[in-house]
Amino acid sequence: MVRRLCAFGLEVKDCDGFTHDWCTLLPELESAYNTSIHASTNQTPAIIGKGCNPKLNQDSLRKGLVEIHPTAASFKGMLDKARKYAVRCMEDSFAYAKDKWDK
Repeated sequence: MVRRLCAFGLEVKDCDGFTHDWCTLLPELESAYNTSIHASTNQTPAIIGKGCNPKLNQDSLRKGLVEIHPTAASFKGMLDKARKYAVRCMEDSFAYAKDKWDK
């Protein structure tokens, strides 16, 4: 799975113009991996290891209480897109592995 994400090199530029490097994507990839349900156990690794899913940083943001600086808002947008990209890469990787093992 990590190989699939790194296959494009250490820097990835998405369709919105954000450039991501490995250090930026790895925490989101780890979070996406640990909070997604795995077919072999039908549970997330976080639940198996710790008993609960961690609360994600974006889940704890209180919207509407304060004015968010535009740079912070765009950074949050970049992190959200990085997480979606990591989840999509994992789903592709899981589907590829399932195809290979089911043959």
